[in-house]
Amino acid sequence: MHQAGLIWATSTIAFFLTAATILISGSIPEPGQENQTTRQFSDRPTAYNDFQNSGLGSGLGDSPALAASSTAEPSYQPQERISLAHPSNYGERFSVDVNGRPLNNPYIVVLHETVGSASSALNLFQVNHSNDDDQVSYHALIGLDGTIYYVVPPEQRAFGAGDSSFQGAAGEESVVTNAAFPSSVNNFAYHVSLETPPDGQNNNRANHSGYTDVQYRSLAWLLARTTVPDARITTHKAVDRSGSRADPRSFDSQYLLQLLHQYPSRAGL
Repeated sequence: MHQAGLIWATSTIAFFLTAATILISGSIPEPGQENQTTRQFSDRPTAYNDFQNSGLGSGLGDSPALAASSTAEPSYQPQERISLAHPSNYGERFSVDVNGRPLNNPYIVVLHETVGSASSALNLFQVNHSNDDDQVSYHALIGLDGTIYYVVPPEQRAFGAGDSSFQGAAGEESVVTNAAFPSSVNNFAYHVSLETPPDGQNNNRANHSGYTDVQYRSLAWLLARTTVPDARITTHKAVDRSGSRADPRSFDSQYLLQLLHQYPSRAGL
């Protein structure tokens, strides 16, 4: 898997060098590289393509997501950077659970915060973690200046939540992909983290001042390029079953939705 990941990373970097536009806590490691057969996503890009073109479908087997109209959207354009995680810190999305049952959960978006600086989180993701308990990543990270860092391709499974579940319209959703570890949402989650403000680092809850305006605008810009409905945008705190996660702290969900709903692509979602 590591060799395949390195090949993917090389092809991805080459792609983005030629592309005109690039696209893709309290974090808790998820035990890592299970040895199950994974779905071949023939309807998904094999390289980390422009996120506007690939997007996230409403389910793991769906066609690529509806692309937002570039002519009708707000003019905001974030800075974008590629900062690939080491292949040990992410894996394939599974098509079946440990009992062989098909997995077709619609995607959710899980929002996090870094607790430390963006650079410290990105450096951590780029370390080879041979121990399953140390493996951790997000799909994307948004810095205080609004820069979006793409860490794990959207078609891959980032290790952003451990023992976790999502309360959806049809009830509790959680997937067991390794019998040795608790079930989690990672198989159908797209993990996005916000860089913690300096006064809130190291889990300082009393002085957490919240996130910058450009962080909210970049987050809305990114989510507008998915078909994940508002009701399936959640937080690490909400999906965590350990009771130890509080991120993203001081988060203004109404402001995010206000910005997100300015995009025509979000109509009816």
